[in-house]
Amino acid sequence: MSLEWLVVGGGIHGVHIAVRLLEDAGVAHEAMRIVDPGEVLLERWIANTATTGMTHLRSPSVHHLDTGPWSLQQFAGKRKSRKPGLFAYPYNRPALTLFNAHCARVIKNLQLADMHIRARCIRLAVDCHAVEAGLSTGESIRAKNVVLAIGASEQLAWPDWAAPGTAHVHHVFEPGPEKWPSRRETVCVVGGGISAGQVALRLLQEGHEVHIISRHALREHQFDSDPGWLGPKFMAGFERETDVERRRSLIGDARHRGSVPPDVHRALRHAIKAGELHWHLTQVQELETEENCSYVHLMTGDVLQAHRVLLATGFQAHRPGGTMVDELVASAQLPCASCGYPIVDYALRWHPRIHVSGPLAELELGPASRNIAGARRAGDRLVGAIRASAAPGAVGGMGHRSVPA
Repeated sequence: MSLEWLVVGGGIHGVHIAVRLLEDAGVAHEAMRIVDPGEVLLERWIANTATTGMTHLRSPSVHHLDTGPWSLQQFAGKRKSRKPGLFAYPYNRPALTLFNAHCARVIKNLQLADMHIRARCIRLAVDCHAVEAGLSTGESIRAKNVVLAIGASEQLAWPDWAAPGTAHVHHVFEPGPEKWPSRRETVCVVGGGISAGQVALRLLQEGHEVHIISRHALREHQFDSDPGWLGPKFMAGFERETDVERRRSLIGDARHRGSVPPDVHRALRHAIKAGELHWHLTQVQELETEENCSYVHLMTGDVLQAHRVLLATGFQAHRPGGTMVDELVASAQLPCASCGYPIVDYALRWHPRIHVSGPLAELELGPASRNIAGARRAGDRLVGAIRASAAPGAVGGMGHRSVPA
């Protein structure tokens, strides 16, 4: 199979990039495919958000997967006739059910499911004319252009005192339903950010006894980084900074790691005050497991007995993509910062035939790169570059910094 564009990743970023290529860049349906191992597009997004018990997104309603900014608002119907709860104050944050229904409508209208190749991309090789993608099915695809829209969802962060396969211990973003209690249990949730908070609230609602173990007190922030990073207020200075190591430092300083939005903060405070939720401001020292329970030893000296431990400890910080990206970097001599992340041009090109989105684009797009707003900004950059390169008389219109040939 030979294509014009291949999108690697069928999550939020991959789907939005595909939408923009079809709708705004004029790419033909038959000239593009999305490769992702999920049974359906957005599979990990749907599973992970369902696990946490999220009711409304943290981001505003203008951040979604369609092209026009008001598409989600229009999909919800006229304001006077809307069902209550579709949007939450502030910023008209959409209900998860509404957001997912809107995503499904976009995927159906553009027939994106027909473009979905259910496989994992395990190899990418660049030659003078195209990029060849080797798939887990044994097939190969050649494409003139590739977009790496790879997230961090497969690189779960496990603490030193636990590892995958430890009895009664699960990461909340592990695939599969077995991590969730099916009967009333005592559960320890490890972590202090939005995922830990939402998981704890869901467990309480389902009647479980819940302990949260967090290294820090509750931190309240509406967003995971200041809204100024979505516009020139902060991005102008970021874009003027040419030192990628300094950019990495700016990104780290800007992110509100381990924070919760005000509505989750209020719900957690209320549950703690009412004695329904037990908050332990400490760390786990060690874990003892027996056949039917675990003993969680805390740095304070306390020991908690729990039926299961759920880790809301996020994702590892290293560059996503695993061996496939590692081998691509080596074979194509792609430029990376000391942190391992790509050094790309304004058009998010890591190579004349390879673009990036999501975490792989953060040294160019800043701290909001990983979220839905980052996907939309990546789409803007990519479409703008395609249009510029197609303009009459355009020469090398895909960006302002050089990338390796």
